[in-house]
Amino acid sequence: MELDLTEPLNLLRRHEGEVRHFVALLATANTRARLTGPTDELVLWEDHVVDCAAALALLPQGGQVIDVGTGGGLPGLVWALCRPDVAVTLLDSVERKCALVGEMVQVLGLPPERVQVVCERSETFAARNREVFDLASARAVCEAGVLAEVLSPLVRPGGHLLAFKGPRAEEELEGGRGKWDRLGLGEPERLGYDLGDKVRCFVRWEKIAPCPSKYPRRPGMAEKRPWYR
Repeated sequence: MELDLTEPLNLLRRHEGEVRHFVALLATANTRARLTGPTDELVLWEDHVVDCAAALALLPQGGQVIDVGTGGGLPGLVWALCRPDVAVTLLDSVERKCALVGEMVQVLGLPPERVQVVCERSETFAARNREVFDLASARAVCEAGVLAEVLSPLVRPGGHLLAFKGPRAEEELEGGRGKWDRLGLGEPERLGYDLGDKVRCFVRWEKIAPCPSKYPRRPGMAEKRPWYR
């Protein structure tokens, strides 16, 4: 299925001033610590912000979402600025990144009831915040099977998992084919979208049942021993 980006890109345009402010802050922060990579604001906008904005129409109305491995606040801060109806948790395990993102949240004037920055491993965070989010997402974090184990325990039944992926999406999904219900998930949906010459897609799972309590396992186990083998 191909996504129509008209609505999300219109939303980005309506909030462009606020998001441009964030991009300027991110460019400066990138000179202090490697949050996203580029320090050029044009590159950040075209390669990162517009990509994050492509998912705006997939967010729940008035829901709680979590951005796992947020790095420099992508996609979570783009979402918070463009969708003020959504409460966003920005999760990362690197203290320096969390501190810089926290500074940006303050400068942008985003209140704590709308945006929270949490510095913790997702496996540990999920133990205390199990199945409370309407959507959990990650961008450029790990392969799809590993990501599903990390995200599923965070999402309530009826909610969704959302992964930003590229041309290897189908290959990454192959191992879990017909087995996603082991994590309380339905079969994944691939949503393609066109941003210039780059092949990109979202992979979206619906949470159809509670995730078994053994997930997520301790850090590192998802990569070492895939749940579907």
